[in-house]
Amino acid sequence: MEKLPKNEIEIIFDSASDGMIAVKRDGVVTLFNKAAERITGLSAKDVIGRPAVAVIPNTRLHIVLAEGTPEIGQEQNIGNTVIVTNRVPVKDADGSVRGAVAVFRDITEIRKLSNTVSDLWNVRSLLEAVLDSTSDAISVADGQGNNIIVNPAYTRITGLPPEAVIGKHATVDIAEGESMHMKVLETGKPVKNVHMKVGPAKKEVVVNVAPVYIEGKIRGSVGVIRDISEVIALTEELAHAKKLIRQLKARYTWDDIIGSSPAIELAKEQARRAAETPATVLLRGESGTGKELFAHAIHNASSRKKGQFVRINCAALSENLLESELFGYEEGAFTGAIKGGRRGLFEEAGRGTIFLDEIGEVSLSLQKKLLRVLQEKEVTRVGSAVPVPIDLRVIAATNANLEQKVKDGSFREDLYYRLNVLPIQIPPLRNIRADIPFLAGHIIYKLNQNYGREVLKVSDEAMEVLLNYAWPGNVRELENVIGRAMINMRLNEKVIESEHLPLLGCEKINQAFFTAEQGSLRTLDQAVSAAERTAIVRALSEAGGNRQKAAALLDTALRNLYYKIRKYGIS
Repeated sequence: MEKLPKNEIEIIFDSASDGMIAVKRDGVVTLFNKAAERITGLSAKDVIGRPAVAVIPNTRLHIVLAEGTPEIGQEQNIGNTVIVTNRVPVKDADGSVRGAVAVFRDITEIRKLSNTVSDLWNVRSLLEAVLDSTSDAISVADGQGNNIIVNPAYTRITGLPPEAVIGKHATVDIAEGESMHMKVLETGKPVKNVHMKVGPAKKEVVVNVAPVYIEGKIRGSVGVIRDISEVIALTEELAHAKKLIRQLKARYTWDDIIGSSPAIELAKEQARRAAETPATVLLRGESGTGKELFAHAIHNASSRKKGQFVRINCAALSENLLESELFGYEEGAFTGAIKGGRRGLFEEAGRGTIFLDEIGEVSLSLQKKLLRVLQEKEVTRVGSAVPVPIDLRVIAATNANLEQKVKDGSFREDLYYRLNVLPIQIPPLRNIRADIPFLAGHIIYKLNQNYGREVLKVSDEAMEVLLNYAWPGNVRELENVIGRAMINMRLNEKVIESEHLPLLGCEKINQAFFTAEQGSLRTLDQAVSAAERTAIVRALSEAGGNRQKAAALLDTALRNLYYKIRKYGIS
C-alpha cells in the first residue's frame, strides 16, 4: 500500500473529534492533534518535542511505556474538564515497546447530564414517596386530558384502581359534575374548591386543579381531590345537635339574675326553695323575661349541679322529631333511624336536669308520654316496648296561658297538675321598672366586652325614655335596644344619649292603661295586649307585611309572632 504523505496524516488526525497524543520510547510527544488542544487547553507547539510528563497534567503515558500494559476506559480530570481515555503501548514486530498513544474525549457535559438524570430520578422517587403518603387524592393529566398519574389515596377515595384510570380520559372518575382537568386545559387557569361527586359510590369531594406549564405552553394539569363526605356528615350532625340543645352545662347562677324589685326578689326566693327539692318546676312568664336564666340557676343550686343540663325548645321541632329526640329510638324504628338506635335526651340527661322550654306547644299525643315520664320516671324508646328507668329533674317553661289551654282541650289537665307542682312567675319588665337602670348597666358591661367598646352609662334623658317604654319584648328587647344604641354611638362617645336609642314603637306605660276611645282604666292584661298589638302592627308596617322581617324587628320567634297575630286578629 502506498504510504500517505505526512501532511495528509496530520490532516486526518486533526479532523478527528477525539483528542490524540503519541509519544516515543523516551516519552517525548510526537503527536498532539487539534482535538487534544481544544480539550486540554494546551498548544501543540508547546507540547510536541517535549516530555509528556513535563507538559501534560496527570498523564500516565510514561507508565504505559514502562509497563507495556494498556489502560482502557480511564477517567481523568484536566482542570475543570473530565475526559475518558484509552492508553495503549505501540510495539514492534518482536514485541518491544516503541512508544505509546492516548485517545481521549471530553465527557464533562455527559457527566453533568448523567448527574442531572440521577438527580431527576432521586426527585422522582421523592415525589412518588410524597404522593403515596398524602391523604388527599392526586391525579395528573397530560395535555390531552388523559390520566397519567394517580396516588393510593385516589384509589381509596374514588374506589377506582390505577389500571381503571391510567391512560383513560379525565372524565372517567366523575359521577356528578364536569371535568376540572379539561376546564383547566381549556382555559389555562386554575380552579379551586369545586364540589363534585366521584367514583362508583358518588363520594362527595372538593377539587383543586392547576395547569402545568413547560416552556410557556400548557402540558398538563394536576388535581388534588379532598374527601368531604365525612365532614359533611359531621357538620350536619353538629348542626342538628346545636338546633336541639343550646348547652349541656348550666352557665348562669343567682348572680346573673339582675334586679331587686319585690317581684324579682319573690321569684328568686321561690326558685331558691325549689332548688332545694327534687320537685318539677314550672317557670311562667312572657317571652324575654329570663325564664332560662332561672332554669340554669336552679340547676346550679341543686344537688344535681354536677349532672348535665339539657335544654330543648319544644316549639322548634316537629312532633315526630321531638318525640325521637326526647325518648330515643330503636334501630329500624323509622326511615333514617341510625344503626343500633339512639338514646333520647331524657336518658342523656341522667342524674341531671332537662329544661323543656315552651312546654305549652307540645302536641296532645306527646303530652301523654311526658305524663308517664313524670309519673313513672321511665321512658320508652320509639319502636320499643321496654321501658328504661331514668333519674332526672324536669324544669318546664311557658309563656302560654296553660289554664286556658286546659279549658279549650289543647293541654292535658293531668299533665298540667304534674308540671305545676312548683310554679314560679317571672315578672315582665314593665312591672319591675325600678330594675331597668341595673339591667341596663349589666347589659352595657356585657356588650362592651362583645363589641370592644368603653360605654359607661345611660344618660338621665335616655334612661327616662327607657323607663317610660312598655317593653313588650321584656329584658330581651332591652338588651336589643341597648345593643343597637351602642352601635349607633361614635367610638369616642361614652354615654348613651336619647338620640342613640332606636325608635321605640309601643305606647308608654302611663298611656297603656287607658283606652284611646274612652279614657277608662284598663286591666294589666288589657294594657299588655294593647301594647303588643301596637308593636306587631307597627313592625308589620315597617317590614312591608313580611312576617319574618317583622319577627326579626320584634326580636321574637316567627312561630310566636304567628300566634300573636291570630290572638289579636291582625290581618
